[in-house]
Amino acid sequence: MAKHQFQTEANQILQLMIHSLYSNKEIFLRELISNASDALDKLNMLVLTNEAYKGIKFDPRIDIKRDKEKKTLTVSDTGIGMNEVDLMNNLGTIAKSGTKAFLENLTGDQKVDSNLIGQFGVGFYAAFMVADSVEVITKKAGEDQAYKWTSTGNGEFEVEETTKEGHGTEIILHLKEGEEEFLEEYRIEAIVKKYSNHIPFPIFMDKEKHIPAVTDDDGKETEPARTEIENVQINSANALWTISKNELKDEDYKAFYETLAHSNEEPLKWMHHKAEGAIEYTTLFYIPSKAPMDIYRVDYQPGIKLYINRVFITDDDKELMPTYLRFLRGVIDSKDLPLNVSREILQSNPVMAKIKNASVKKVLSELAKMMKKEPEKYDTFYTEFGNVLKEGLYNDFANREKILELLKFHTLNSDEMTTIEEFVKNVDEDKKEIYYLANKGSVDMLKHSPVLEKFKARGIDVLLLNEEVDTIIFPMVTEYKEYKLVPATDAKFEESEEEKKAKEELEKEFEGLAKEFKETLGESIKEVEVTTELTESPVALKVDKEDPSYMMAQMMKQMGQGGEVPEPAPILQINPKHELIAKLKDSSDQNLIEDAAHVLFDQAKLFDGRELDDTADFAMRLNRIIAKAL
Repeated sequence: MAKHQFQTEANQILQLMIHSLYSNKEIFLRELISNASDALDKLNMLVLTNEAYKGIKFDPRIDIKRDKEKKTLTVSDTGIGMNEVDLMNNLGTIAKSGTKAFLENLTGDQKVDSNLIGQFGVGFYAAFMVADSVEVITKKAGEDQAYKWTSTGNGEFEVEETTKEGHGTEIILHLKEGEEEFLEEYRIEAIVKKYSNHIPFPIFMDKEKHIPAVTDDDGKETEPARTEIENVQINSANALWTISKNELKDEDYKAFYETLAHSNEEPLKWMHHKAEGAIEYTTLFYIPSKAPMDIYRVDYQPGIKLYINRVFITDDDKELMPTYLRFLRGVIDSKDLPLNVSREILQSNPVMAKIKNASVKKVLSELAKMMKKEPEKYDTFYTEFGNVLKEGLYNDFANREKILELLKFHTLNSDEMTTIEEFVKNVDEDKKEIYYLANKGSVDMLKHSPVLEKFKARGIDVLLLNEEVDTIIFPMVTEYKEYKLVPATDAKFEESEEEKKAKEELEKEFEGLAKEFKETLGESIKEVEVTTELTESPVALKVDKEDPSYMMAQMMKQMGQGGEVPEPAPILQINPKHELIAKLKDSSDQNLIEDAAHVLFDQAKLFDGRELDDTADFAMRLNRIIAKAL
């Protein structure tokens, strides 16, 4: 017998199960049954596709046994089983790196936290919520040696050799004092029907069967009533997605979702589709009501399971659906793929490509319907997944227009969010240009950006994109139907001859101040220019997009190497009609002009969403200016 220490994260989770997460303890059974189902799925696939497993008998079943005297609950399966290495990897450590997010995302709310258990693959440890010790007896299919794993949840576990008839795994829970409810027949059956009714393998349990007394014609009892123990199947064991939609109720879909997503929360929407014709396949997709905790992690866990003729193939292939739809949970079941398909073949298979493309279009179409027919539900969806959906603008060119139409935007002239279809109704039909300002910050800050003053003066509306993802993605979105998408900083409006002449005169008049500002600010700016486009602000920043170094910086940013090539210094625009600029032009106080140049440049950087290089210097210069003004 060898003693081992739990991996640090596993031990932390174990202690949480034992001491903290008491809400909704019944999900431990859901997780153990789900693990048993996975073990059966894996063996089923190997028996059908791997020569080494061809001779192994696949007789799938999950058994639940209760022993009230010993206070034990046992969940066993006839699945793939584990050897010593598997036990160490699966029960002593946390194999999925994303599981660390489980610990990072704990909220302190027992109900919320306990709902995270299954989402992060730590379901086995949930057994310690109701058991003070757990034994696992297992034998891997195709191997002779069985092993026994035991732990009391004290930070250690033991592994020793043992004997076992047949392959599979048997998990024995020694229940804690006060957890006897999980030995009751009605309680177990209720949990199974609630969470595991549609597990595609039969779940058996001994149940008491009442045999009524036998009487003769005169009513005299010839045989007394008695109770017999009968081993019966307690779940329906049908693949729900294969059942006709007409035969299913909302409750059926919701119950299956709980098993599929390891969540007690109701899904926001589901889409059940069966395609017949050249390619036959069935899909069942769910949209969760809450974003998975790992949705913005690189090592996120995909939510789509692939089956071929109801035989489980994979649940960790990120290529089954595009990454911008990674919030989906569900099933794809095809009849037109080979059972022994590898991940590499899967990614280049034309049948899978057609299923994927058709499924994406179906999901986007259903989202469009939800937006129009169930706006409140769509708002819930958009709050949770809007930023994820935007990623599709970058990597799904074929569906870019549909994705754009699913987005909701803040605008300069409205307090309500709008869609691009509504927005273009007020766009100048001669220019056909949609203007947008993309900058990380609050919507209110964007509305007061100096860049938008020329639009306010002309009564032109502008899309306000204030999420970080917007600043990365929207520069690559150049059109919608016949309309061009133009950054607000690049917008050009025609000037009359009188306006051009007035601007030239102002440039000459403020040429000296512009030169002083440039000398003071040095290399931090490219140049200083006089502008007539500002109406309220004294200064603003502009980037020269014709600058080769700007183009290089943008290319590196798109390649995920934004920090390696700095963007060129900005152009500082000054507003000659602003009182501050006019007074500085006439000032002979050189120190004041230098302080003002730095403070105004920093002010422009703040409005542009940039950070100040030296906040202490900014504060000191501002204080000196205020002192002179008093």
